[in-house]
Amino acid sequence: MKSGLRTALLFILTLIIWIPVWMLLGGSIMGADELQKNIGPVLDQSKGMAGFSVFPEYPTLRPYVELLLDSPKFFVMFWNSCIQVIPVLLGQLVVAVPAAWSFAWYEFKGKKILFTVYIILMVLPFQVTMVSSYLVLYRLGLVDTHLAVILPNIFATFPVFILVKFFKAVPKALIEAAKLDGASDFYIFTRVGIPIGAPGILSIVILGFLEYWNAIEQPLTFLVRRKELWSLPLYLPEITTGKAGVSFAASVLMMIPAVLLFLYGQKYLEQGIAASGLKE
Repeated sequence: MKSGLRTALLFILTLIIWIPVWMLLGGSIMGADELQKNIGPVLDQSKGMAGFSVFPEYPTLRPYVELLLDSPKFFVMFWNSCIQVIPVLLGQLVVAVPAAWSFAWYEFKGKKILFTVYIILMVLPFQVTMVSSYLVLYRLGLVDTHLAVILPNIFATFPVFILVKFFKAVPKALIEAAKLDGASDFYIFTRVGIPIGAPGILSIVILGFLEYWNAIEQPLTFLVRRKELWSLPLYLPEITTGKAGVSFAASVLMMIPAVLLFLYGQKYLEQGIAASGLKE
């Protein structure tokens, strides 16, 4: 009885969680008149009560056609998102992976202090470092360029924090055996550390993509004078209320890469969250 009640409760909670996604999918295939009827009282502050149909009365793909064929700005911002996200992920692999290995297996002066600084920087919100970051980027002449978004994120500390947990799990006996066989430090890192830490590396890629693909504050702050460099999340607020269907369609298309990557790497993502201690 208790098991059945628990299952029913979890099923209801799952349905509630899926309501926004269902509304998003349904709104992307609704006609303009139906959308105006349902959400007009909210967006346009018109008279009446807002509502939403479980299924569109007259489904149409017009919002997708309008978005994909008549909205070149969408593709520009989609490409901007790719330019700003992919180099960050590649750069984090180059910087964070060897840095985490060093913290995990090497002893050097100031190691604990430096790692503490990493943790402090990790917990600081963007709003705290926004002004100082802007001043540094301005001095370097990088404001209003893609590098203003890319460079700060390459040196993010969160990937290092996660990977240290994974690399510390490498058996010490295995590393000592490799050294006895004459293996160099670089060989041990590439042939032992990286293969064993692969789940952690994949988890930081997935977490990083989810974060930077949906980033709003950094592009809005560092690219304020060049809207042609804005990323996809900043495209949605630019759509007028008269084109709400296009906005829903753009949200669906923007969501697809993140969902596919999440489904592919869910197992590694769970391992990364467990290693970072976020479940606690």
